[in-house]
Amino acid sequence: MDGEHFEYVRARINQEGFHYCFANYSSFPEIKDEKFHELRKQYLKAANELEKYVNEKAQDYFMGVDEDFEEDEF
Repeated sequence: MDGEHFEYVRARINQEGFHYCFANYSSFPEIKDEKFHELRKQYLKAANELEKYVNEKAQDYFMGVDEDFEEDEF
């Protein structure tokens, strides 16, 4: 049965997009494969950390905290 479930996941990835599939579409509770859920959770954690980091850096730049920022650039 796992093969069917993974084919379903692959179809959802193709239809919905990789990130949306795991972040918003489903946590796929019907899949009992521990490695799948471990990797899925790691992916979501890494994606959230990256998004937070990018947002913080952008905010720092916007607020003039970016050490590479020079006023005469604008």
